[in-house]
Amino acid sequence: MIILATCACLSLTSCDNVQKVLGAVVSNLAGNTAEDEDEELGNGGLLGNLTGEAVVEGNTLRYGDHTYTVSGVIDHTSGQFKTPTATVTFTNVPSDYAEFEAVYQNLLGKSVQGTAAMVPMAIELYARDATVGERCLNLLCNSSATVSGITGILKQKFVPSRFSPENDSYIQRYLPAALLKGAEPSNAYTPDKPYTVEMCPSPNGVKAAPLTGGEVTYLYILADGWDTYQRAVDIFLKDGDDHYKVFNCPSCYTQCKQIRGTWPGLD
Repeated sequence: MIILATCACLSLTSCDNVQKVLGAVVSNLAGNTAEDEDEELGNGGLLGNLTGEAVVEGNTLRYGDHTYTVSGVIDHTSGQFKTPTATVTFTNVPSDYAEFEAVYQNLLGKSVQGTAAMVPMAIELYARDATVGERCLNLLCNSSATVSGITGILKQKFVPSRFSPENDSYIQRYLPAALLKGAEPSNAYTPDKPYTVEMCPSPNGVKAAPLTGGEVTYLYILADGWDTYQRAVDIFLKDGDDHYKVFNCPSCYTQCKQIRGTWPGLD
């Protein structure tokens, strides 16, 4: 009866998916762990999607007990190029690719500021798991060339090597936190909670990108981890699309100031 109820609730139409779910339920009854199921079905697989579902209420998305809220605007006519005009607040970094995708597709990817705010999320996920992080960047960015440029640097920033051992100042695991409000070297890059990405327009404005068939919006993430607190992010919208993409953001993963103390990590 448990197996039949599970199938009915899921309303699955694929026999193959039904077999996978039945197999996972039977394995669980036999004593398999959640990790065993994830390995069998893949991270963010069929059963994984049941643990969190995106619910959007106005400008806030809830995914399980995580919340993401976007507010403000990027208005280049305002002349506000140094103070925040838009923010994205969130309680947690997405737990996996499934959550990252849900947040992007259902809320943050629909605005320039929301898309830009997912840069530190993607960088943090890359630091936790390079495979998952690269999938997130491929979703977030406009091209594989953009992703390669980002991951090429992040590999050096997060993974010790014979050229940069673990105690080398070039290794900066705390880099994504440096993009969040309240994080600075003197407090070991401990951001305010809920986490907040503050943004404002760039004087470069919005420009047509005829070669790629769209337009690029230029903005800044405002952060205290560098000598210059305006971190440029270029956001691309392809003609006919309703989701934005990251076109360029090298100043978000360049060397930041050295930490003082021990970084506590991000939730």
